[in-house]
Amino acid sequence: MSDSLTLLSGDGATRAVAVSEPTALTRPHGPLTARVAYAAAHVVPRASADNTPGQPADIDWDATLAYRHHLFSWGLGVADAMDTAQRNMGLDPAAVRELISRSAAEASAAGARIVVGVNTDHVEDEVITLPQVIDAYKEQLFHAEDAGAGAVLMASRHLVRAAESADDYRRVYDEVLAVASQPVVLHWLGTAFDPQLAGYFGSDDWRVAADTVVDIIASNPQTVSGIKMSLLDSQSEIAVRRRLPTSARMFTGDDFHYCELIEGDEQGNSDALLGAFAALGPHASGAIQALGEGDVVRYREILQPTEELSRQIFAAPTFYYKTGVAFMSWLNGHQEAFQMVGGLHSARSLSHLSRIVELANACGALEQPDLAAQRWHALLGLNGIEAA
Repeated sequence: MSDSLTLLSGDGATRAVAVSEPTALTRPHGPLTARVAYAAAHVVPRASADNTPGQPADIDWDATLAYRHHLFSWGLGVADAMDTAQRNMGLDPAAVRELISRSAAEASAAGARIVVGVNTDHVEDEVITLPQVIDAYKEQLFHAEDAGAGAVLMASRHLVRAAESADDYRRVYDEVLAVASQPVVLHWLGTAFDPQLAGYFGSDDWRVAADTVVDIIASNPQTVSGIKMSLLDSQSEIAVRRRLPTSARMFTGDDFHYCELIEGDEQGNSDALLGAFAALGPHASGAIQALGEGDVVRYREILQPTEELSRQIFAAPTFYYKTGVAFMSWLNGHQEAFQMVGGLHSARSLSHLSRIVELANACGALEQPDLAAQRWHALLGLNGIEAA
């Protein structure tokens, strides 16, 4: 194993740290049971493709689907065609449809859980009417259901532009949910992830918006299985979680505070639908297995150290977190090149990536330390920085 990793600071200085062994974790024999846990997976483009801004996604399907099987092998479900897969940041509608069809087929063959994003983003016009928003949601919902996947009704930029009141949100969701053939998960995505979603559910105040959310869920108990909250505010998630009907789960999308939220308290806990778990699949699995064995101490030992790494991956501007997820995949040998659809691999600085390397090493998340060191040092060398 390599003896050291060269790390880079913002001023260009380098230092060496000792390489750590990966955390010892064991794959489960099937899907996790202590919590329902979905990893929101990324996509891998062909390295030789025109991965530049504005170009259609040219996916390396072998690597992309193999990564989903990697997550399945750890007992995790996959949440696909979500923002982690660069939805609205390079993954065009044709690629979204193909990704959903291919991933759903792979999940079925593996006996694994899968949900996929349903949105209105195939509509090219920026401004459309509420009936058109409803029709657009339905079109994608039917495609997801036909593919055999569960649906996550993602927050729609079209809806936030068209809605004039909380009642408009109730109308749209009620009409879409009325045609769902199986329960779906709602999605509340905060402005850190997408600034265009300000005021979603009718208010910039989450307490006011929560009234609308809870009302929609309570009015559709047969067709809403839960909600994913991604506000990066644990107190708002806990407050909404305590108001949910017993028929609905809270899926944490809080990549800053997931350890405490998944563990829960005397009044309940959150399940998980996290982009962080795409980068930290083995740790997520090992921790949830420990919960299932009643070993909360071991759960915290495994998962708490990963939160600092996740906070770095999701640091502001948070919507570029996808770069860190793909970077971890590359470091750990799950893709041959550090390339992303739309050139997004350039969205983070070397010093930012160096901190990811440092924290991944510290929490034992480098699955193949020798390979990770080799690849990281090669990237430094490409940028004229000599490894120590």
